[in-house]
Amino acid sequence: MGAIERLLIANRGEIAVRIARACREAGVGVVALFGPGDGDAPHVALADDARPVPSYLDADAIVAAGVAAGVDAVHPGYGFLSERAEFAEAVLAAGLRWVGPPPETMRSLGDKVGARVLAEAAGVPIVPGFAGPDLGDASLARAAERLGAPLLVKAAAGGGGRGMRAVETLAELPEALAAARHEAAAAFGDGRVFLERRMTGVRHVEVQVLLDAHGSGVHLGERDCSLQRRHQKILEEAPAPGVETPLREALGTAALAIAREAGYEGVGTAEFLLDADGTWFFLEMNARLQVEHPVTEVVTGVDLVRAQLRVAGGERLWITQDDVRATGHAIEARIYAEDPAADFMPSGGKIDLLSLPHWPGVRIDTALREGDVVQLGFDPLLAKVIARAADRDACIDRLRSALAEVRLVGVPTNLGFLLDVLGRPEMRSGSVDTDWVTGTWVPEVPPLPEGVHAGGDPTDPWRSFGAVQVPAAVSVAGRHAQYRGWAYVLAVDELEPVAIAPPGGSLTAPIPASVSRVAVAVGDEVEAGQVAVVLEAMKMQLRVDVPAAGTVRSVNVAVGDVVTAGQSLVEVDEP
Repeated sequence: MGAIERLLIANRGEIAVRIARACREAGVGVVALFGPGDGDAPHVALADDARPVPSYLDADAIVAAGVAAGVDAVHPGYGFLSERAEFAEAVLAAGLRWVGPPPETMRSLGDKVGARVLAEAAGVPIVPGFAGPDLGDASLARAAERLGAPLLVKAAAGGGGRGMRAVETLAELPEALAAARHEAAAAFGDGRVFLERRMTGVRHVEVQVLLDAHGSGVHLGERDCSLQRRHQKILEEAPAPGVETPLREALGTAALAIAREAGYEGVGTAEFLLDADGTWFFLEMNARLQVEHPVTEVVTGVDLVRAQLRVAGGERLWITQDDVRATGHAIEARIYAEDPAADFMPSGGKIDLLSLPHWPGVRIDTALREGDVVQLGFDPLLAKVIARAADRDACIDRLRSALAEVRLVGVPTNLGFLLDVLGRPEMRSGSVDTDWVTGTWVPEVPPLPEGVHAGGDPTDPWRSFGAVQVPAAVSVAGRHAQYRGWAYVLAVDELEPVAIAPPGGSLTAPIPASVSRVAVAVGDEVEAGQVAVVLEAMKMQLRVDVPAAGTVRSVNVAVGDVVTAGQSLVEVDEP
């Protein structure tokens, strides 16, 4: 087989940059892809060659581009087609190598129902639930009665929080099934869903594995990914706080057992739920490189991307389990284009100002540049900031200090949230669980410093405010500002926090999206909290609820309409 000589990166953004740099170090030629609007993107600039494609989801075009460019392998990165077994099969059928596990392994693990069966066959405990064989609504309803609430409705064919709905009472099940099926079908082309017991107060701990094609494998320790919103990770760290050697070994053994049962090759991640009493359950296995892979790289010294290339090149594993050592502590913070003060709604727009810190012991993975336009059609991840230190407390301090130096103006981000969380005692003690954000955290947008108000020339993008200069902690560009990580917009008289709350009786679209459902009609009597419109953006459904009881005066959209942020959807007259 031999080493890979020329690689096609079937992705964009920060992961494409990460893979391209690993290839440079390994002496592997790089071919990039670029979709519409990405011709001058950083991942393209790093490549030896670049080929246009109509979409990063167009498997046929991607494979054809690779063949035409003379590559001998394809790396999918994460997201897009990275977990599609059919894409891997198309790559192999074209005579190219696939940097990832075999397609049949991807298929068995990518199906969450099948993964549960594999885990049971490997003797690994799974989260209580119901996964068929009959996954019709009636069968799921009967299973829900037996299991009892709370439950999770989960997509069988995917992850990342898409196609997932929480069910707190059984009365919510029919709507949750319908919404999860719709979202799963849109995201994965498969509307099958199953049930799991929704475990509360648990931590999300995952184990990194590395296996070759010759029967050898190691685990590289665990990561804690408990800090989440909408079932998507925000902070990850290694090693996991409170996980001692016996539990680490048990989780590592379980992860390798599942991987071997599935015939795994390459880099993969087994995810577990860890209860407060020490019991644990297998959740799922991701057959790809994870977004949070840098924290494992930092503490173990193993370059996971280069490891993928070596395994795909046919090498036998070059390390044993005894060689794996974790040194120090690492934490990764994901900077997202989203508004934490508005339930973490995705945001978009132009990056008017960008300054990232150069900090000892801090690594930043990003493809973001000043002037870039953040598009809602792609993942909202802007950058990953990874801090390393000798121990966990020092690592938290270093990461928080580095994040405080980030200047990112023009698009609302979760920087304010990250700074807040890293200063909380729950984070310091390691007691944050998967429910902490939704159950405990409340956004507190800080007041601006005294003297910061409108004045002077409103057309000057770096203007003074009255007779007082803008304090150094406030970053301003054009009509946008950032203070302590929170986003503000310039008004006539003052800086105001970004807000998407509907004015008066008008329900407005929080983000650009398409209308997938209209649940009210003119004349309807509605109650506070009742769903009025369901929007869809980035294959995720967003409810727009009625804020107060009243009567629907007008409905301004229909299913299939494309709306802009702030556009009026429904008008409600309060009694």
